[in-house]
Amino acid sequence: MRAILTVENFASNLVLTFWTPVFVGIFIAILTYALWPRNKAMFDAASRQPLRED
Repeated sequence: MRAILTVENFASNLVLTFWTPVFVGIFIAILTYALWPRNKAMFDAASRQPLRED
């Protein structure tokens, strides 16, 4: 039986081969930014913002 290239197969292959690594890379970049030691003071200040009385 010969495989027929359908829109679903093409879309699935496109997602698996292109978008998955792109989104994994974006996730790793965001995680690295959030956990970078230089940003700790900024995130600590932002976490206290809702509790601060003006």
